[in-house]
Amino acid sequence: MNKPALRKLLTDQRALIAPEAHGLTRPTGSGRRAQGLSQLQVDQLLRRADGTYHRLESGAYSNPPVDLLRDVAVLYGLTEQAWISLCRYARGEDPPCPLYATSGHKVPCAWEEAVQAVSQPAYVTDASWNLLACNDSLHSLFDSGKAPRNTMRWMLLDGREQLTDWETRWAPFVMPQLQAALAQRPDDQVLRQIEREVCADPLARPLYEARGATIHSDGDERPLRHATAGPGWVTMCVAQPMAAPGSRFMILLFRPGTRRTPAPSGMLQAP
Repeated sequence: MNKPALRKLLTDQRALIAPEAHGLTRPTGSGRRAQGLSQLQVDQLLRRADGTYHRLESGAYSNPPVDLLRDVAVLYGLTEQAWISLCRYARGEDPPCPLYATSGHKVPCAWEEAVQAVSQPAYVTDASWNLLACNDSLHSLFDSGKAPRNTMRWMLLDGREQLTDWETRWAPFVMPQLQAALAQRPDDQVLRQIEREVCADPLARPLYEARGATIHSDGDERPLRHATAGPGWVTMCVAQPMAAPGSRFMILLFRPGTRRTPAPSGMLQAP
């Protein structure tokens, strides 16, 4: 627990909330009064026992439950970045899931310019794997000359002809990503529909039910047939826009050739 940082974050955010906005009155009487809600008013709004919030803000609440932190974060209207900070300061760990169900479906517009600045195929998807932005290099990769609207659906259902050794080199690694995403976002209707289609597909369903463990592709190299360059290999470089948990920024480093060519290996590390 980082008590000074936790106290600073919570007191600053509490000061921004007007009691009147929640049907409460500002405390009156002698003495100095802080701006915003009082600590007791926070307890009232969260339906918690008196003194609960004081323990949290003062750092006296050891390992506070996530549901309390979530209730405070929603009351204060925290951003996803502030939600992450709150959990780190109070519990020493990242939150188990995004604060808002809609998080991950919008990314800052600057990412579109970032994608266009990349020469290799690059794109940004939201938390449902819907395509938000991509460059011309990505469009040229596909037989249709146009990138698919949802990259998860393409990898699992529509893109098998281009994904070399799909059953052994792609599906076992992509299926767990869908399962992990649904575990964190069980109400995501886009991903649920993809799951239904996968389970209705006689080739995909056994692979989905096998339930592999890999849930990310950062640094992986896999075989792929490029629409214009022919057979080759792609190394996937994955990053996440900080403002949108679950979204992803992908760069596909394509190397032509039927044989696997050496790709950068190991890990970057400061001396």
